[in-house]
Amino acid sequence: MAIKKIQTPTNTSQFDSKLLFAVCALLGIGLVAIASAGIFYAETRFNDDYFFFKRQLLFGILPGALSLYFFQRADYHRWQKVVVPLFLLNVILLILVFIPGIGGKIYGASRWVQIGPLSFQPSEMTKLVVILYLAAWFVGKGKEKVSDLFEGLVPFLAIFSVIAFLILKQPDTGTLGVIFLISMAIFFAAGARLSHLGMLLVGGMAVLGILIKLAPYRLQRFLVFLNPDLDPQGVGYHVSQALLAIGSGGFWGLGLGHSRQKFNYLPEPVTDSIFAIFSEEWGFIGALVVLSLFVFLAWRGFFIAKHAADDFGKLVAVGIVMWITTQAFINIAAISGLIPLTGIPLPFISYGGTSLVFLMSGVGILLNISRHATLKS
Repeated sequence: MAIKKIQTPTNTSQFDSKLLFAVCALLGIGLVAIASAGIFYAETRFNDDYFFFKRQLLFGILPGALSLYFFQRADYHRWQKVVVPLFLLNVILLILVFIPGIGGKIYGASRWVQIGPLSFQPSEMTKLVVILYLAAWFVGKGKEKVSDLFEGLVPFLAIFSVIAFLILKQPDTGTLGVIFLISMAIFFAAGARLSHLGMLLVGGMAVLGILIKLAPYRLQRFLVFLNPDLDPQGVGYHVSQALLAIGSGGFWGLGLGHSRQKFNYLPEPVTDSIFAIFSEEWGFIGALVVLSLFVFLAWRGFFIAKHAADDFGKLVAVGIVMWITTQAFINIAAISGLIPLTGIPLPFISYGGTSLVFLMSGVGILLNISRHATLKS
């Protein structure tokens, strides 16, 4: 891969503090939400009211903060030089989830790698690695080749197909959808033709339709999306309880700690369903604050991308912002019944160490890009 030599600006003392504020606010909301939403589930399962809160602090916030600090200090150009070994390492880790004794299954899905006492999801790492790899690859290609069918679209599909195959084998359709949308955004920002993007979108929808038809659980979720009243005690239970929680919150909410749905009525209260519990306790106002923070984060992120010092920084910034906002939209829309239900965590708020560490690593890189950019507001 041909990598263009970058002239690094010397003034790199300041990063975008507004972006960091939004992230810290979301992290604070997440800790409060996890402490409240998980209290009954933690007591029932682990005999410790604040089991999830403590683990999020120890295995999420603490290593995540260290990762953010490291990546915001490290010159982002160095990642441009190591994208190939990073990509190969990630592919190996995605394969290891299927190896007995190393990979771990949860609810029948092979998504975890267990190394001694530590476990993590390689698919979360994939989101960041794909952003870095595609950004470096497109920069190396140049805009003329990116817009070419055989120099741009075809090899892009080949790269994406490797990742898509391994993630579908887990299976994790929701994560694949996020990675697909991230990749499309980077491809667009790199100079892809609209006709090529249209072909990718149509092809992606066709593949999604096939996946829904082939897997009974995906088809059931799609049918529930079309008819929310379908089997409310069976396949439609999760969505019905989530909508009940959101609706019960009203304008001001029931108050911190007063959710009723968290008492074993709503599945996955600290992960996929945490937005519904939060909305029940904090109401429309609380939900609006969370949505506003994600919108503000997106604005700052795209502002950084616009003023990035070079094309690699621009593409990486676009990818990271799309990663956070797309994942947030999918989680909130799914739990609100606006799209079919899928197991995607809410960035910075849902319980989960792996997701949080890689998200904060991505934010660290974004902050470092802002150090090299010329930000005027």
